[in-house]
Amino acid sequence: MAEMLNGKVAIITGSGRGIGRGVAMKMAAEGASVVVVDPGVNVDGSGADTSVAQQVVDEIKAAGGNAVACMESVTTMEGGEKIVQTAVDSFGKLDIVVTCAGILRDRMIFNMAEEEWDDVIAVHLKGTFTVVKHACILMRQQRSGTIITFTSESGLIGNSGQANYGAAKSGIAGFTKVVAKDMGRYGVTCNSIAPRASTRMIADIPGSAAEIRARSGVAPISGEEDLANLDPDHIAPFVCYLATDFAENINGQTFLVYGDTISLVSQPRPQKSIYEPAGTWDLEKLAPMARDILTKDIYNPAPARD
Repeated sequence: MAEMLNGKVAIITGSGRGIGRGVAMKMAAEGASVVVVDPGVNVDGSGADTSVAQQVVDEIKAAGGNAVACMESVTTMEGGEKIVQTAVDSFGKLDIVVTCAGILRDRMIFNMAEEEWDDVIAVHLKGTFTVVKHACILMRQQRSGTIITFTSESGLIGNSGQANYGAAKSGIAGFTKVVAKDMGRYGVTCNSIAPRASTRMIADIPGSAAEIRARSGVAPISGEEDLANLDPDHIAPFVCYLATDFAENINGQTFLVYGDTISLVSQPRPQKSIYEPAGTWDLEKLAPMARDILTKDIYNPAPARD
């Protein structure tokens, strides 16, 4: 094996199960020393199982790799700092951060509770910030490093029943672009993955987003019907690629990864425009131009039902 990550140290949050576990196993197989971060919570964020992270560590060590378990929560600044410190204390440095940790609390917007909103934002969006912020302090000093965040099509395109999750994942996509610009000058790259895979978050949530969309007559997102057949371990190779020296100039990008397919996602750009020579729009003039030019034939993902 080439071991393209030989000598590197990686933190992978949410790596006790699913996509994160696959990333941890693959990075270890490629020679990286891995901090397996997972407090072992359920998919809705409840409970805890300290054995989850340790089981992955044991598997990595049994295969000849190097790993240590960390049960800290990503939802606090103290937890994020301790996660980064675990890498330094255990392996002497930090080269790679991958933020896979996540939970779901799916609900239609008119039924969503404040707690359901706050909990999902805390794990996904704040949980990305807490680890990345403290990692960036170290990476800025050493003038090197790779950060790989996890966004979602729910955040990039939209998914009915996932206002909290979609907002968090959209925020992560924007966060990634900013971190890429903040840290690029110091030799640090930051990119994001939008995965499609069959995981606990897809399979085990009662009243999941897919069911909510079906009940509401809203069309499923592209590829949703195939999720059950998509192995979460198939995400890991491209995550590992982004952490290798081959990708040292890839920065601020988002990639859709699933099955045998990897796609570069286009950045938001103006698609078409209308102009007013006088400089200020009058609504009487604006309305027909916007209808007939700017918004003509725009796809409505959820038209009103009779």
